Amino acid sequence: MKITGNAVIAQGGGPTAVINQSLVGAVLEMQQHSEITGIYGALHGVKGIIDEDFIDLSFETPGNLEAVANTPCSALFSTRDKPNAEYCEQIFKVFKKYNIRYFFYIGGNDSSDTVRIVNEYAEKEDYDFRAFHIPKTIDNDLELNDHTPGYGSAAKFVAEAFMGANLETKALPGIYIGVVMGRHAGFLTAAAALGRTLPDDGPHLVYMPERAFDIDEFLKDVKVVYERLGRCLIAVSEGIIDKEGTLIAAKLKENVTRDAHGNIELAGGELGEMLSKKIKETLHISRVRADTFGYLQRSFAGTVSVTDQIEAREAGAKAVIYGVSGHYKSGSIIIKRVGDYDVAYELTDLANIAAKTRHMPDSYITKEGNQVTGAFMKYGFPLLGSTFKKTATLKAQKVDKIK
Repeated sequence: MKITGNAVIAQGGGPTAVINQSLVGAVLEMQQHSEITGIYGALHGVKGIIDEDFIDLSFETPGNLEAVANTPCSALFSTRDKPNAEYCEQIFKVFKKYNIRYFFYIGGNDSSDTVRIVNEYAEKEDYDFRAFHIPKTIDNDLELNDHTPGYGSAAKFVAEAFMGANLETKALPGIYIGVVMGRHAGFLTAAAALGRTLPDDGPHLVYMPERAFDIDEFLKDVKVVYERLGRCLIAVSEGIIDKEGTLIAAKLKENVTRDAHGNIELAGGELGEMLSKKIKETLHISRVRADTFGYLQRSFAGTVSVTDQIEAREAGAKAVIYGVSGHYKSGSIIIKRVGDYDVAYELTDLANIAAKTRHMPDSYITKEGNQVTGAFMKYGFPLLGSTFKKTATLKAQKVDKIK
């Protein structure tokens, strides 16, 4: 059954380089449907709803929307708030006040859980309502999705950053550690390998949360690579764990803190510093550098995947199409891979996505646990988009020494 009323759209969780493509895709689609009488943007996610902190998107011009679409980070700002029953009661007081009948929330697995909670409350209150989750996460860890909007652009940044670090250590040999985002899944850290061209290109070692991290084995791995090449590039996820399942980063913190969703707040640059110190002290190598990519990988304006842009836009539009169709009350958009490389968009129950985490398949990680396989390379490369360029090297022959 179709319903008529206002819509609200919001963004939750960590920003990405293409999250505004999903926003604009949804808004432009909403403007085409008479069932949606007004379009509100909630500032700072669900917090903006209970605060009644809205902007009216109904009459945004196509030109300005396109400019926003090509701007990274969350145009509506974000939040880490997770609604409970009391929070939902406040949300629905606002929904009724503003005749909100459609709710579109762009975010990751925590945000999809928020949509689920809000939708369940609507059903309990017998409030005629449509609630849809639009996928977004650079972690690429939403169940059922082949990949998620935001990942391709972040992966492109990580791949290009390691391309540069690889050339740096060829010019001036040493050890480089790049700490990449990824709390539970190693997809983004694995993307560091996508920029390799030659057999000895780095990253030479890749450590992901899906495999237990042992510091002694790590030092052995580094030593082997360094003795063979005179340099070593290492990609490591911020979410690596030991065999007991304890975050390595959390071990470094005297006081472990958690966010609103119960996630341990990671140790920032401390992980890279700790690994560097271990290498220097144990292997007696002085030239060791560690960088924590941090926020840079999420919303870097100069490195955006065209494929990611297109798919983020279409995911937003698809959510609205499902929402106004009259056949569905709620759901999450999922992206499926078709053929060598194309995608299809489907709708799945929120319960299939909410608060669940997808991990790197075993087939994408070598049995040693410190590198990716050819299967991952085949999976990841199309997501970087048509503008991704690999590096080149001089091919001239060496000049023989004069005797």
